[in-house]
Amino acid sequence: MNIIEFFSGMGFMQMTWQQGVMLLVSFFLLYLAIHKKYEPLLLLPIAFGMLLTNLPGAGMFHDELWTAFLDPSSPAYHSYGAILKGAGLLDVLYIGVKAGVYPCLIFIGVGAMTDFGPLIANPKSLILGAAAQIGIFVTFLCANWMGFTPAEAGSIGIIGGADGPTSIFLTSKLAPHLLGPIAIAAYSYMALVPVIQPPIMRALTTKKERAIKMGQLRPVSKTEKIIFPVIITAIVALILPDAAPLIGCLMLGNLMKECGVVDRLSKTAQNELMNIVVIFLGLSVGATATAGSFLTLKTLGILTMGIVAFGLGTAGGVLLAKFMNLFLKNKINPLIGSAGVSAVPMAARVSQAVGQEENPSNFLLMHAMGPNVAGVIGSAVAAGVLLTMLG
Repeated sequence: MNIIEFFSGMGFMQMTWQQGVMLLVSFFLLYLAIHKKYEPLLLLPIAFGMLLTNLPGAGMFHDELWTAFLDPSSPAYHSYGAILKGAGLLDVLYIGVKAGVYPCLIFIGVGAMTDFGPLIANPKSLILGAAAQIGIFVTFLCANWMGFTPAEAGSIGIIGGADGPTSIFLTSKLAPHLLGPIAIAAYSYMALVPVIQPPIMRALTTKKERAIKMGQLRPVSKTEKIIFPVIITAIVALILPDAAPLIGCLMLGNLMKECGVVDRLSKTAQNELMNIVVIFLGLSVGATATAGSFLTLKTLGILTMGIVAFGLGTAGGVLLAKFMNLFLKNKINPLIGSAGVSAVPMAARVSQAVGQEENPSNFLLMHAMGPNVAGVIGSAVAAGVLLTMLG
């Protein structure tokens, strides 16, 4: 009898075909992370979290607890205490996502690793970074028209910002049931920047435009670099309070880097803090990709609309740069507009690579870093706008 009970309690005996499919998906994502090196720092823990959550009987993540947490008619509505009473390991880690803690902590690390010098030296870059966010709002409208709720459409649109932590932050607030597929789409498309962007960039520019050489950026003083994060935080937070957590943490990390008096904190934010939070964030986000939430037609729609958002963001930056050239004496190479999506620094490197194809002496990397870091600010602001409208 004990032997029968032992075998009936095995995961193999409890597994559904949907869970089997999700395990295969997790294996495929692990392959992409390890062998293809597609955003491995986050895709690997996300894939492993997906593996853990879909192991039958393991009890690490409980969808029903979070369903009750989000149900206004449930006694457990918005009660972290109720979650903890019946929680598994991944439920506990997921609290950091639901409360918006992990993305903000990651933004401290991102800020500590970011140089805003190219943006300060060329403020026009801020406009290009803003233009690249058009993909977010056009996709939001399209997804809403396709039948997604406004909150779901906003979460899908933010994929166009090419900013994983921002996508996770906004989705955890607006449409947590879509967190798994949106996070996987966001990080997959970020990894595919060198594949997705170049055809769009070439299609929208002429050979002559791609060969435009830009002059050297002016030196930026230490004082400017210290003042910049303080001013940006104050302006954005006063205009758009919902963007304050992301922008504030981003600029705190940058201020620690630039001020020069807290090197230990800056290095901790860049290394230990960043690495620990990435592990927790990846595992807990992957845990939400259960068979019931992932194997739906909505997931296919999210993957499709996500790449549309990304493509529109790339096109928006390029087209605005072309428009600006109609009025500028010193022309901008339109390729740097594509870096307005906030996949730092990959999108800037793509601008450099495509530019050098036409003119080997062309060095666009530092010019492209301006729109690139502006895109980080722009995607956080866009998330604040959507949260204010839909939250």
